Amino acid sequence: MSLALILASFWIVASAFTAMLPYRMQFPPGIALLILSVPLLVFIGISHGFIWVALFLFAVGSMFRNPLIYFAKRLTRRTV
Repeated sequence: MSLALILASFWIVASAFTAMLPYRMQFPPGIALLILSVPLLVFIGISHGFIWVALFLFAVGSMFRNPLIYFAKRLTRRTV
């Protein structure tokens, strides 16, 4: 397995542990995971191509679905 997929696996395990934390303690590791997901997506894309990026993007979206929905609603209300 390549380094990119090993790092992605560690990211997924870390996000699962973060999801198990109490809600107020999820913010610092959650922000770190969100920031780390961007360079990891690029690294996976360079190493393996679009299919693996799409799979990892699905994992990121699953972890951050509520904040992403919140920001999407906020952006659409500001443009209207």
